Amino acid sequence: MNVTYSEKGQAVPTHVEHIPPQAFDAIAHTEVRWLSGGAAMINARGTVILIDPVLEGFDMPLTCEVPIQPKEVQRVDALLVTHIDNDHFSRPTIHHTRQVTKCYHTTQYVAQVMREEGIPGEGHGIGDTFDVENVRIRLTPAWHNWQNGSRKWKYREWKREDYCGFYLTTPDGTVWMPGDSRLLEEQLHYEEPDVILLDFADNDWHITFDGAVRLCNAYPNADLIPIHWGSVDAPDWSTFNGDPKRLREAIVNPERLHVLVPGQAYELKR
Repeated sequence: MNVTYSEKGQAVPTHVEHIPPQAFDAIAHTEVRWLSGGAAMINARGTVILIDPVLEGFDMPLTCEVPIQPKEVQRVDALLVTHIDNDHFSRPTIHHTRQVTKCYHTTQYVAQVMREEGIPGEGHGIGDTFDVENVRIRLTPAWHNWQNGSRKWKYREWKREDYCGFYLTTPDGTVWMPGDSRLLEEQLHYEEPDVILLDFADNDWHITFDGAVRLCNAYPNADLIPIHWGSVDAPDWSTFNGDPKRLREAIVNPERLHVLVPGQAYELKR
């Protein structure tokens, strides 16, 4: 399952696969790669999309290297960001890949922050759709405004619509990244995606383990790629400590759980 355990007992990937330059080429299918953390790369027949790439500058120690450095990113047709937290919105990564990135899409608030940084972010409301080449993308709701309960981070009123997920329709099937979110009832009633990029952190401001099982079982035929686990060396932080083996034991049709190592390609099929 590509899972091992650190000396501290944390589930971590067994290794990392470096992403080669040809991963950005036009291909005859759609590939999905986990970039470690909560990030992903999708190449849909040549349309390259990065979601929440954090390739440098994170302020906590990591258990593994990222599978690609910013200077190695060949081109990006769209860079998507689900929310402002620095394990999803990496200012250094965005600046250092700017020369090869065509456009940026996110929520209205994060787009405003991007523009303050000199990045031409385009903001959207929850439920909005837009197209990037041959991929249609819809923002799905998320509930992750934990900052309102923090004295340090409540420098504004954080709204639900400041956070989102992305539901992508590619020529070869659908990919849904719910993003960091408490489980919402409406998340259980979408058209079944072909693959879910699943944050399954057992944390009250994430989906929780039981919530992740409910979501997985609501879409019993969707392939599952676990993300947001095993990358940050923080064994006492539930936000980073999901165990894919435990998840596999709890869901229906467990063979559909594809535990990738960072950088590994998964071919999307309907």
